[in-house]
Amino acid sequence: MEQKNTVLIDGQVVEINGEKNILELTRKIGIEIPTFCYHSELSLYGACRMCVVEVEGRGIMASCSTPPTPGMKILTNSPRVQRVRRTVLELLLANHDRECTTCDRNGSCKLQDLANRFGVKKIRFGERDVKLPLDRSSRSLVRDPNKCILCGDCVRMCAEVQGIGVLDFVGRGSKTVVAPAFKKNLAEVECVNCGQCGAVCPTGAIVVKDETDRAWAAINDPTKTVVVQVAPAVRVALGEEFGLPPGEIVTGKIVAALKRLGFDKVFDTSIAADLTVIEETNEFIKRLGSGERLPQFTSCCPGWVKFAEHNGADFLKNLSSCRSPQQMFGSLVKKYWAKDLGKKPEEIFVVSIMPCTAKKYEAALPHFTTEGVADVDLVLTTQELARMIREAGLVFDRLDVESFDTPFGFTTGAGVIFGATGGVAEAVLRAAHEFVTGQPIEQINFEAVRGFADRKEATVELDGQEIKVAVVHGLGNAKKLLAEIREGKADYHLIEVMACPGGCIGGAGQPIASDRETKRQRAKGIYNADKLSQIRKAQDNPMVAKFYERWLKEPNSSAAHEALHTTYTNRGRIAGEEIQLINGEQPKVEIAVCVGTCCYLDGAYDTLQKMMKLAASEQVQDRINLHATFCLEQCEKGPVVKIDDEIINAVTPEKVETLFKEKILKKLAAAGE
Repeated sequence: MEQKNTVLIDGQVVEINGEKNILELTRKIGIEIPTFCYHSELSLYGACRMCVVEVEGRGIMASCSTPPTPGMKILTNSPRVQRVRRTVLELLLANHDRECTTCDRNGSCKLQDLANRFGVKKIRFGERDVKLPLDRSSRSLVRDPNKCILCGDCVRMCAEVQGIGVLDFVGRGSKTVVAPAFKKNLAEVECVNCGQCGAVCPTGAIVVKDETDRAWAAINDPTKTVVVQVAPAVRVALGEEFGLPPGEIVTGKIVAALKRLGFDKVFDTSIAADLTVIEETNEFIKRLGSGERLPQFTSCCPGWVKFAEHNGADFLKNLSSCRSPQQMFGSLVKKYWAKDLGKKPEEIFVVSIMPCTAKKYEAALPHFTTEGVADVDLVLTTQELARMIREAGLVFDRLDVESFDTPFGFTTGAGVIFGATGGVAEAVLRAAHEFVTGQPIEQINFEAVRGFADRKEATVELDGQEIKVAVVHGLGNAKKLLAEIREGKADYHLIEVMACPGGCIGGAGQPIASDRETKRQRAKGIYNADKLSQIRKAQDNPMVAKFYERWLKEPNSSAAHEALHTTYTNRGRIAGEEIQLINGEQPKVEIAVCVGTCCYLDGAYDTLQKMMKLAASEQVQDRINLHATFCLEQCEKGPVVKIDDEIINAVTPEKVETLFKEKILKKLAAAGE
């Protein structure tokens, strides 16, 4: 090779230009090496071995974790490489539940696709002989360990991107599985139902919980008036399920499909987003005037809200009290619109079409019900709607467009941009200036809060005062921001948080997006829809004005608070049994250390470890019962320790030795006298 900074790939000279691994180099020249565990937004793992290549003088190597060096001679499809890939596929299939026809990922499963691509027709290694139980505990997701290939994508997504880490590898050797700690169910740990684990799972081991049967049952129930609301992000993604490009606006076809499916009324969630803008902006202005409960965090995203309830109890007072647009819509329909129709709330069945799996969890929360009647009865994802359209035999791209019904069908661009990260903050900024000054704002586009940067910042002037705005998407970025605020390193007035990377357009209920470019095109479609809107500010929506006139009186009124606002719950705990660590034969002292989420974040694990070491050094293991527990109901005062009947707060690792001497050893000494 003449050039020094080049490699030879299948006989072709390829220049190295900053590529981190051989895989990137091969894709640059149009060679698609198969992978399972490689994901551009996650760390390198190198476990699946599907991406192997043959390097002259070095043999078979994983292309995802091998950096290119000048002079390398690489073969991507040699006989040895072909044999390795087919063997890997056979081994994965041998341990995989191969009931493909009934799998939710049938037709979009990477394992299925690669088996076809490499012509794997026979599997020499038998098949799975033990079936593990499915985890259906979550309101949003179903986890099937029998389909897991241990690629680790879900583990890394949950830990690295979302900053939560409820999934990990459990067990050793052939007994290894991916599961929450102590093999608990998803509903028993701090899972926020964002579903991003399922969005990166290549095989259907974690999927959206399918509830289309409930939708069909409601549609076919003559006693129900079935109404459906469609979230903004759905209109730029559903078309992908039917061969249309990402970002294409298919609003009219969605409405037509829903009416053909049998829904009585088809409405737009964007009108509730307009209501959210007005309520949240007024709330923000009031807080700004008093200087209290700042920064104000947005509350539209249920994944973020649940994350805050688990990991940010000290910030719950800072969350806007506004319900999400989904829940505002359901509340207005059941509390007010039903009366206009002369119907009882239970006679109206509200279905939401959402890009988000966490909306399923949100709709089932008990405080979103009135006298036992849920405000939103059922949430379907974009994926589930596509399934219903196919089941009904509708040819989506041939449908004539139709318009939303009134009164919940007249929306603005401000409501539509809620679907992309930065959209809520931008919609609030469009309204805040006018609410404070009484003058319409001239420039309504706030480019600084758009895009896919981990954190976006903007400073805007509001009646002579500088307002600092931050936007983050992906809960890992939110976690970093909360830490900076606690440490005094960050100072903002308004913060928008979306749980999913890219915002709602990247929700786990959307068609699976294998790259960030798909999400960029969806975001572009959202902003194009905003441009096409005749009205682009929430406060200019005449239907919203009528809602206030007829039902809500004025923004932040008592009527508005009852219908459109909510409260939050400290969930800094994990449900479950105690874990016995030291069990004395003749115990004299009972010791419990809380390792629930809040206490764990405050250092409870180190406190527990030090307690165990002191018990050993003092040789008192046979006289104490030491166990870890998952909540002592003192979540903001951790780490919390209970000694017999006494609860002691703030037992940091530095305080353990003093506590052990003054409380535990003295108790043991007194008992021995």
